[in-house]
Amino acid sequence: MRQQYDTSTPPVAFSVADAFTLRTALDALGGVRGLDTLDAACGHGGTTRMLASGGARRAVGVDNCPDRIRRARESGGETEGAEVEYVLVDDAAAMPELGPFDLATAVYLFNQAHDRPALHAMFRAVRASLRPGGRLLAIVPNPGAFPYADWSPYGISVVERSPGGDAPLLRARLETDPPVPFECREWAHADFAEAAADAGFATVSWQPTRTPPACEIRDETYWARYRTAPVGSLMNCVA
Repeated sequence: MRQQYDTSTPPVAFSVADAFTLRTALDALGGVRGLDTLDAACGHGGTTRMLASGGARRAVGVDNCPDRIRRARESGGETEGAEVEYVLVDDAAAMPELGPFDLATAVYLFNQAHDRPALHAMFRAVRASLRPGGRLLAIVPNPGAFPYADWSPYGISVVERSPGGDAPLLRARLETDPPVPFECREWAHADFAEAAADAGFATVSWQPTRTPPACEIRDETYWARYRTAPVGSLMNCVA
C-alpha cells in the first residue's frame, strides 16, 4: 500500500486523509522542530520531506526498493536546513544502526509482514532505533471492511480476501492510472498492539482518521461517507 504515495498525481483521496491525519497528530504533539526522525518505508520520501520541512534536525527515510530510494533522493524539497538522508535496507525487520531517533513514522509498513514473527520483528527494529521516551506514529489498515465497505471512490479496491496463515491475505489495487495491484495481510489492531508491547513500547493508543477541509472537488458529504469506514487508523506508541 506504500505505492499510493508514489503513483498518484494528484494523490488518491485515502492517502490525502492519511497525510492530514499524520500531520495534525504531529502538530498536536508540538511538531518535530529539533527532533531526530525516522520514516520507515519512506517510498518516494513524501513523509520524510514533511518531517524535514517541519524543522526536524535529522530526517532519515528507509525503504527496500532501490528505485523508490533513488526517486526520493532526486525529489529535493524545502528542508529548512535539516539533515535529510535516504537509506536502502533489505528488510524493515533488520534495519542497520541509524539512530537514535526521537520520532519514527511508518505509513502502511506493518501490514506488509507476512507472518507473526515478521510483524514482531518489524516493531522491535523500530523500537530499537528510538531513544527512551521516543514515539512511533504508524498508519495501519482497519481490518474487517471487505466486502462491506466500498473504498473505490477513495482510491483503493479490495478484490479478494484469502484466509490462512497468521492473518488473511488481501489482494487489492490502487485506483490510479494505470491501476496498481498489491497484496497485504489483514492484521487486527490487537495484533499490532501485541507486537508493539512485545517490542518494548510502554503505551499504545489509537486515533481515528481525520479528513482535510472540504473543497470543490471533495465536499463534506464525500468525506463524511469516508469517515464511516476509513482505510486506516493512526497508531501512537511511546517507548
